[in-house]
Amino acid sequence: MTDSCLFCRIVRKEIPATVVYEDEHSLAFRDIDPKAPTHVLIIPKKHVPSLNEADDPETIGRLLLVARSIAKDEGITADGYRTVLNTGANAGQTVFHIHVHLLGGRRLGWPPG
Repeated sequence: MTDSCLFCRIVRKEIPATVVYEDEHSLAFRDIDPKAPTHVLIIPKKHVPSLNEADDPETIGRLLLVARSIAKDEGITADGYRTVLNTGANAGQTVFHIHVHLLGGRRLGWPPG
C-alpha cells in the first residue's frame, strides 16, 4: 500500500466508502460518481498501479470473480452487466490502483467512449 493512494487509504479505512464486499484480498465499494444504477469498484488490497504492472494472475482473476458475485447479489446477472478495467490515462484511469468497474442495472451503450 502507498500512503497517498486514494484506494489504499480506503483499504486502510482512512477514507469512508460504501463497502459491498470485503475479504482478505479484495475490497468492493460503490462508486461516488456512478455511471449506472449499479456501479461498484473492485480493488485488490495490495497496491498495483495498473494492469501494466500486474504480475499475479490470481489477483486479476479474483477481481473478476468478485465482480460476478456482486452482480449476482445486486440482481443484475439476468439482464447483463459490464466489467471495465481502464489502464492508463488515455483509457480513463484516474486512480492508479488497479480496479474493475462493475456496471449494470440499465442498458449500456456500445462503443463506450
